[in-house]
Amino acid sequence: MADAEPWSLPTGSYNAAVDLVDRHLDLGRAEQAAFIDPVRRLSYGALHDRTARFGGALHRLGVRREQRIVLILLDTVDFPVAFWGAIRAGIVAVPLNTLLTPDQWHFMVEDSRAAAVVVSPELLDRARPVLDRIRRERPLHLVVTGSEAPPDGLALEALLADAPLAPPADTHADEVAFWLYTSGSTGQPKGARHVHGSPAATAELYGRRVLGIEAGDVVFSAAKLFFAYGLGNGMSFPLRVGATAILLPDRPTPEAVLATIRAHQPTIFCGVPTLYAGLLATGVEPGAGSARLRSCISAGEALPDDIGRRWRDAVGVDVLDGIGSTEMLHIFLSNRPGLVRYGSSGKPVPGYEARIIDEHGHLAAPGEIGELVVKGPSAAEGYWNQRDRSRRTFAGEWTHTGDKYRVDEDGYFHYCGRTDDMFKVSGIWVSPFEVESALVSHPAVLEAAVVGKEDVDGLVKPKAFVVLRAGAVADETLFESLRVHVKTVAGPWKYPRWIDVRAELPKTATGKIQRFKLREDG
Repeated sequence: MADAEPWSLPTGSYNAAVDLVDRHLDLGRAEQAAFIDPVRRLSYGALHDRTARFGGALHRLGVRREQRIVLILLDTVDFPVAFWGAIRAGIVAVPLNTLLTPDQWHFMVEDSRAAAVVVSPELLDRARPVLDRIRRERPLHLVVTGSEAPPDGLALEALLADAPLAPPADTHADEVAFWLYTSGSTGQPKGARHVHGSPAATAELYGRRVLGIEAGDVVFSAAKLFFAYGLGNGMSFPLRVGATAILLPDRPTPEAVLATIRAHQPTIFCGVPTLYAGLLATGVEPGAGSARLRSCISAGEALPDDIGRRWRDAVGVDVLDGIGSTEMLHIFLSNRPGLVRYGSSGKPVPGYEARIIDEHGHLAAPGEIGELVVKGPSAAEGYWNQRDRSRRTFAGEWTHTGDKYRVDEDGYFHYCGRTDDMFKVSGIWVSPFEVESALVSHPAVLEAAVVGKEDVDGLVKPKAFVVLRAGAVADETLFESLRVHVKTVAGPWKYPRWIDVRAELPKTATGKIQRFKLREDG
């Protein structure tokens, strides 16, 4: 589909599950695989039947339209059944990050006022204290995927076996369909409310017009379905065109990811920068093990140019780096096939606009660093019960990202860091990401994070935290080599005055480096 071809969200009655699930039956795809996990295959026909039955089961349990249900689910074929089944019935699905702490789960279940929780059996023991605590105060249905459930819960398979097929709710494209909680890396998570029309918007504008996904594609997203980025990669995009998604319930270690790629031969692979770095360190072959691999994408954090170039050289496929957010549901700035500029986030995705503004809200001068604001059809309706934050983030048609960017002379957007992570050295703004990119291009460094730290004179200078590659020796000779390397690659005033070697860097459950924790460490 050409960039210039018009596309708009549907008006009037529209249910996302009808568009992304039911429509395939009319297109003759009932027997085609929609989702494949390590032990099961779910066809488009079975997906329709199970989602309709799950919606019917929720109604039978007394869960009403517009109530919320929480999903604490691994990436298996049960995830799309619960997610789209709720949406089909007009019930709001709220998937939670499976790597969060029980206290964080408790906050989200209570904040959403969930009427039911659907949980994978592997996660039930961790969720049990949360569920028991809440159920002492109010009713809460517990559904456990699989055929077995505890005495106080219901087994998903038993529910589906005799549930009526729920007709699709007569929802609207602008009606809330699901929530995604922000990672809460620097405070309490916020529930971003997304509408029925948004998954189709991201699938059309990024999935088809940038990524070029087609019906014959096999997609493997190492980014999980609870993550806005992973939800698009692993559900909305393939479902929009009738492709097949490969699901990995386990942790996406380099070894597990490579094994999955070799086993299923995907045409599209979706990862995050830290995973690409880990895969390169493990050793990757052409196609990363898939003879059919034609496209790779990255988001979550900016991809250092050195990692992108090394991946292309080793695998033979470019990585399309981009940026998205929970608030915008998926990528809105991206590199394009054949037009990749490593070290940049590319240009606006068709249907989106992006601007750089200064601290006064005015357009920044060309090349000047400022805050990135974006406008597009997939913006969330707002945060649940957070009016002040909603008004600061969603300012009319424009969404404030909190990311610092600059635009080069060719219109490519370059990430400079989060607003809270930027600092000045000798009166000049320093981008932590720029210094980090220089560090990871050194052959001894696997990962790096940079923060500002005051010296004895109270002046702010860069401090680096690095994870070294196997075999690298942490001594003064290496540290001086790193300083010289940064001076050469990034600029003489940007080199780290202090270098701290770590076994690992603190990250959110979605893989983003938590620089505020490093600042606290000093």
